[in-house]
Amino acid sequence: MTIPIQTSRLTILPLTNQHLRVWHQSGRKDLEKMLDLLHNPWEMELFYEQETQQALRDYWIPQTAKFPLDYYWYTNWEIILNSSSCSVGGIGFAGLPDDQGTSEIGYALDQKFRGQGIATEAVLALCDWAFQDSGLRIVRAETPVDNEGSQRVLEKNDFQKTGKKTLALENPMQVFTWERLRY
Repeated sequence: MTIPIQTSRLTILPLTNQHLRVWHQSGRKDLEKMLDLLHNPWEMELFYEQETQQALRDYWIPQTAKFPLDYYWYTNWEIILNSSSCSVGGIGFAGLPDDQGTSEIGYALDQKFRGQGIATEAVLALCDWAFQDSGLRIVRAETPVDNEGSQRVLEKNDFQKTGKKTLALENPMQVFTWERLRY
């Protein structure tokens, strides 16, 4: 399982616990310097900014410390656009496959880079990488019902819509649930 993942346009790089701590303590600009990337302040909706900061603080940092050998299942992977040497978003899993062989994927892309097929390419590459693990049978995802772009990303990657639910957040959110099966 090769890391980082290379596609025709992207490098998808999992952040180590050290990278995550730099991001949390010093900010993305210092993380970008550490990764030898050009500075690109992500432009995302407030929900995704807050979700990313919460994941960084409450999930990625503690989980990558707890699982140092399998950290790439518990971290943010930077989506790096090779032509501009900058990070344009993040993608990752919610942990190693569980007893049923499932894991959940999530992703967010800088608004300036949406509509170019980058998220579709990143989801395909990370799913292909993950399915090399024989324990993974199903990749799950959730998308807000009003986020048609994200839904198209999943459809293009052979995810099937499996339902709809409400996330119990401060502002409850309706999401579609999705699954992609191992071929």
